[in-house]
Amino acid sequence: MAITPFHVAIPVHNLTECRSFYREVLGCEEGRSSDHWVDFNLFGHQLVIHYKPKSEEELHTNPVDGKNVPVPHYGVVLPWDTFRAFAEGLKKKGVSFIIEPYIRFEGQVGEQATMFFLDPAGNALEFKAFKDMGQLFAK
Repeated sequence: MAITPFHVAIPVHNLTECRSFYREVLGCEEGRSSDHWVDFNLFGHQLVIHYKPKSEEELHTNPVDGKNVPVPHYGVVLPWDTFRAFAEGLKKKGVSFIIEPYIRFEGQVGEQATMFFLDPAGNALEFKAFKDMGQLFAK
């Protein structure tokens, strides 16, 4: 089955700062926009940032593989080599990671590379990769 693009819309309290982050730091191509939202191509998927006034919610986490994973979060499963190159590019751009790139569940079912960081609005992003994409939903 061919993978179809997902669409996700996320709140941001500073449209200008987040627009720059997604375009310049993550390398997303910008699509349509208005005064209150901007479409981006995030590895072939449609990500939309929508203006929403800032809230004072604290970041919530749940433990996974000995790390505190932020909830909610979103991201893309990338090809293994793309993940490595993307992670290196983020490091060079000075991105501050919540969870540095590492191998999760090493040697177990579902082994994957993963990393977590925040956008300027405090939205948590996770990018991951599997050497064996057949492990994506493995139990």
